[in-house]
Amino acid sequence: MKKNHKKYVLFLLMLSIIGYSQDRNLNKANKKYSNFAYIDAIKTYENIAKKGYKSVEMFQKLGNSYYFNSEFEKAASWYQALFEMAQDIEPEYYYRYSQSLKSIGQYAKSAEMLTQFNQKLNTDLRGKSFMDHQDYLDKIKENSGRYQIQNAKINSEYSDYGSAFFENKIVFTSARDTGNFSKRKHKWTNQYFTNLYASEISLDTVLANPEKFAKNINTRFHDATPVFTKDGKTMYFTRNNLTNGKKGKSDTDITLLKIYKSTLEDGEWKKEVALPFNSDNYSVAHPALSPDDTLLYFASDMPGTMGQSDLFKVKINEDGSFGIPENLGKTINTEGKETFPFISDENELYFASDGHPGLGGLDIYRAKIAVKGTFNTPLNIGEPANSNQDDFGYCINQNTRRGFLTSNRSGGKGSDDIYTFLEKKKLTCEQTLFGYLTDLDSSEILAQVKVSLLDHQFNLIKEVFTDSKGYYEFEIDCENTYYIKTEKEDYRTKEEKFTSSYQHSKIEFPIPLEKKVKQIANGDDLAKIFGIKIIYFDLDKSFIRPDAALELEKILDVMTANPGIKIDIRSHTDSRASFKYNEDLSKRRAKSTMEWLIKNKINSSRLSKNGYGERKLINHCADGVFCNENDHQANRRSEFIVSGL
Repeated sequence: MKKNHKKYVLFLLMLSIIGYSQDRNLNKANKKYSNFAYIDAIKTYENIAKKGYKSVEMFQKLGNSYYFNSEFEKAASWYQALFEMAQDIEPEYYYRYSQSLKSIGQYAKSAEMLTQFNQKLNTDLRGKSFMDHQDYLDKIKENSGRYQIQNAKINSEYSDYGSAFFENKIVFTSARDTGNFSKRKHKWTNQYFTNLYASEISLDTVLANPEKFAKNINTRFHDATPVFTKDGKTMYFTRNNLTNGKKGKSDTDITLLKIYKSTLEDGEWKKEVALPFNSDNYSVAHPALSPDDTLLYFASDMPGTMGQSDLFKVKINEDGSFGIPENLGKTINTEGKETFPFISDENELYFASDGHPGLGGLDIYRAKIAVKGTFNTPLNIGEPANSNQDDFGYCINQNTRRGFLTSNRSGGKGSDDIYTFLEKKKLTCEQTLFGYLTDLDSSEILAQVKVSLLDHQFNLIKEVFTDSKGYYEFEIDCENTYYIKTEKEDYRTKEEKFTSSYQHSKIEFPIPLEKKVKQIANGDDLAKIFGIKIIYFDLDKSFIRPDAALELEKILDVMTANPGIKIDIRSHTDSRASFKYNEDLSKRRAKSTMEWLIKNKINSSRLSKNGYGERKLINHCADGVFCNENDHQANRRSEFIVSGL
């Protein structure tokens, strides 16, 4: 008996030791995860999982660790285990699982997860965009086949990405280990810290062997993603928060990213300066310049960011100072990740995103920059430029239509590779918007009408005048909202909203115009002639409601513009209450309406009034008939009948 008792105590002790060891390993893994050491965290988590341990939190972190390192197939397997284990899961995991499923070609299941994501978080732009564009794969297919693409000859077995043009070179970022000492690795990716490299470009885009670029700029931490001004004398680039060799940290003890500026003097890049809108507590990265070098675009998670990272722009002043960074807004940014901007010489924004409908991972999109810096709807540039993995770091020479992009697609040499491409056909989706302008009443053709095309923020894009047949025409982009403004003497100015679809087509949009002055005869009802809403009153009340006052302003305008018109104000009630009460109530309402007009400087000699009570109902709601409130309210009205000219 004592022997069995000793065995039982020993068994409990062993269980306690195993449990303690497991908890200790789990705590270690969680600490590594919190410090973004995802590679080390994965090893520990998976060792614990092999021993049979399961938890929602661990599966979430395992999936995330692979997801944040763009290993989507492994991320999908752990997210699947997560969903098999639990039901009440945060909405973001539905989105990450759907993105991971795309990357392994499971688009149908990905669509199911996106639908559930939208149901759980229907305010999220990513889910709404999917629900509004469930045919997005067809649209991407329409944009595909325009690129001839091949792996560049400058890639290493490590991460190579983020290309930029400089003189006759391409300058890029690489994690290749070319040093003999201090071989430092980044724990997030298990890659060496990056430096800038350059390779000369020959006429046929053959790249020479890379050499380190601006050696006095490269540091022991990340130096990446440069961009150069047109004169080649100023460089902006991304670096870990490092000043005078000292590493800066956020309030949570993390070293983030900043953008730095360096100038070329006597053939050397001088000491870099951090830009003033950097911060220790958020990242600013991946600079891009407008064609005239007056705007700097970048990615950041600074306050005001909608998602994991947004695209921003900031004005570069003539004295070299900077304005206030401005978020590019909901047309471009989502709750996901928008990053790696590039502005072409044709004033187009190319960027990478995992928030817009795509093929999986980061996809590359193009958005035309419209007047006053607004953006048209982004278009996915299609395969083969995009794949089901991460695709980003796009740049193009507009003259040769040749350029570079980065991808971690299968078949590459390293984790991220740089690819060269030739764009054989430009990305276009345009429509012809046309129509005829006519008189609303007579249908007469209206020539020489000024027609203005405005963007969704009412910025002017183009103006035309209708021809002798009343015809106008505009070329517009697909999937954008516009306003068509019409102006002609003696006619009311009109603005019509129009939203284009996603197809190459000609769309007719006729616009009838209403004359400012119309022929009026005795007995006409001004409310009907001028499209004035009926003046409604609340039940058992005779005071002028605010909405009624707005409508009376229109009557006032008509009478002011036509000083010879006299009107008879006729007030009506519904059938509720007694006949006598309704008679008196309608008279009080007519009197209130008349007094309002007199107060607003209409001579009383031009006005008369009558209260009809319930004698002239306009529907079936008589005494004893059940009606809802809307039907009753239709009978509580005022009319404005012309009694003299």
